Amino acid sequence: MRVDHDRACMAPETELVLYELPGCPYCRRVKNTLDELDVAYGSKIVPSAHDERSEVEAISGQTAVPVLVDPANNVEGMAESTEIVAYLEATYGPAE
Repeated sequence: MRVDHDRACMAPETELVLYELPGCPYCRRVKNTLDELDVAYGSKIVPSAHDERSEVEAISGQTAVPVLVDPANNVEGMAESTEIVAYLEATYGPAE
């Protein structure tokens, strides 16, 4: 289930949250995976200037995006799109 990604996130405490920047190809890769897996998530658009991303830095220890938070699985700031995609596929993908 998708949420409106054009507005600031008001996600429930159990919903995934993706910190992203419009036009970011790494963010797009994660969003495509979330959509393909039909995983509900909220979107938080971050400022384009790295020095204005204090919330992202507090969560993940760095200022790059994407960053994923998954409260249901105690994920508190996963960075790197390849790691996020692998996590999503392992956690929310079809059972083998």
